[in-house]
Formats: sequence, C-alpha cells, structure tokens
Amino acid sequence: MSQPKAAKVSAAKQPKQKKDYKKGISAMIVIVVCFVVAHAFFYLYCGSPARFDDKGHPIDGNLFGTLYQGGFVIPIVMTLLLTVLALGVERFFALNKASGRGSITKFVAESKSKLRVGDIDGAEQLCNKQKGSVANILRAGLVRYRDVEKLDELNNDEKAAIIEKEIEDATALELPYLEQNLNVIATISSLGTLFGLLGTVLGMIRSFGAMANEGAPDSIALSLGISEALMNTAMGIATGALAIIVYNFFSAKVQDITNAVGEVGFAVGQTYAVKHEKQA
Repeated sequence: MSQPKAAKVSAAKQPKQKKDYKKGISAMIVIVVCFVVAHAFFYLYCGSPARFDDKGHPIDGNLFGTLYQGGFVIPIVMTLLLTVLALGVERFFALNKASGRGSITKFVAESKSKLRVGDIDGAEQLCNKQKGSVANILRAGLVRYRDVEKLDELNNDEKAAIIEKEIEDATALELPYLEQNLNVIATISSLGTLFGLLGTVLGMIRSFGAMANEGAPDSIALSLGISEALMNTAMGIATGALAIIVYNFFSAKVQDITNAVGEVGFAVGQTYAVKHEKQA
C-alpha cells in the first residue's frame, strides 16, 4: 500500500529551529521585584525621619520627603514605573539579539539577491552569519526547499505550499519571543494613569475634608491633601506616558522584523516558482 502524501511530507527531513538567544524574562518576576524595590525605597528611603522636621513636615527642598506625602498609592505607581523601565531594557536587548548581528535591511536585500539567482547555499551562509529571528525563519524555509525537491510524487504547487507552510511555522515559533511582555507594557500605560488618578482623588478628598472643619481650615491637612493629589497626578502621568512611548517604540521594531520575514518568505516562494517554471 502506498504511503499517503501527508505522511511522506511529514517523513521528510525536519529543519531544526536554532535559537540564537534565550527566552525573555517573565513579566511576573519583574513586577514582583519592582514591587519590593518600590516599597522599600518609598517607606525606608523617602519616609526616613531625617527627611522631616519636628512637626513631621518635609524639610524645605527635600523632594523625596515631599514624594512620601503622596500616600500609599505612590509606591504602587512607582512599581508600574520601574516595571516599564525594566521591561523596556529587557526588550531592548532581546530585540537586538532577535535582529541579528547586522542590519536587517541589508540582510534582506542580500538574501533576496542570492535567492533571485537561485543561490540557495549562499543564502544559507548569510543566515548562518546573520543569526536572529529573520535568519532562523529563512534558514527553515531553505532547508524545506531542499527537502521538497526530493519529493517526486508531489507537483510544484504542492511543494511551494509546503515551503510556505514551513516558513509560517517557523514564524509562529519566533513571533512570541518578539512580542513577549509588550502586552504588559501596554496595560501599564492605562494602569499608571488610573492609579495616579486614584491617588489624586484621595488627596482631594483629604483636602476638602480639611476645608470642611468649622472655623479656619486645617492648613497642615489641607497642604498634605494637595501634595498627595499633585504627586500622584505627576507620577501617574509620567508612568502612563513612558509606557506608551516604550510600547510604540518596541512595537515598531517588532513590525520591522515581521516585515522582513514577509519579504524573505515571499522571495523563497518566488525563487522556487521561477526555477521550476523554467524546468517544466
């Protein structure tokens, strides 16, 4: 009994996916570490008695003492801010490694030139030199390219579909590493602003409570409430803005890599189609 086509295809040599870089750091670990650091900094450093006078007011010009008056929401916002910074640094190094050793644009151009003249070996050598996500995906397509040429029972359209499927599978393996932690940064862009708003509202409640006293308002409670509101507003806006900038920056880099993958994937398919059209 003859073997089904699908079985023959699956029996073909499978290209090994080489990873040139490790999986990114888990966002949960980063958040926990940032939570501990933010709270230790807030309560132990900003809340140090040396930053306040005998009446419990921040010493003039002491920014950290003033920050401490922002209340318990401040360390939460600080946790989000530190998380954005930490994940931004992590994504910077991860995406640089994913981009490979040289310029992606130059690599794509050189690979397309090699493929255009049917130089599969030359294109594979470029992949070994470049490394990174785009090179891994192109290498997988080139290995499958050689495999399908040995399958005489399939027509050219079926072989081209197999190559395309291999590139799609390789892309599916690489893409999660590129997009890792970006959804967390996007979420913080909203959470930072919302927590800042929460702190602002709590500060204003304290301020209005001081003004509601009979006679002269409690000036100390009033100043504390206003300080709490303003510090939370500033921290919340800064955290949200930074998260948006970081998210958009790295999303653009991921899109550049994805576009490069699409270009080289199309070039492999075109090379196979042109070469075997001439042979037909």
